[in-house]
Amino acid sequence: MTTIVQCPTCGAPVEWKTESIYRPFCCERCKLIDLGAWAAEEHAIPGNDLEDEMFSGDLPTRPH
Repeated sequence: MTTIVQCPTCGAPVEWKTESIYRPFCCERCKLIDLGAWAAEEHAIPGNDLEDEMFSGDLPTRPH
């Protein structure tokens, strides 16, 4: 039994198998669209505001 997933870019069905070289994407075009979205910062992994606040004081300040 082959698992079928949806392409994250266009929603087309993709067989999850070794021969599906662009999985989870249906094709190279959809893979590159997704890569471009990450590069343009349209996608992001949410951070932890508490950690950002805790460690931001460790950063050196820039002279004005």
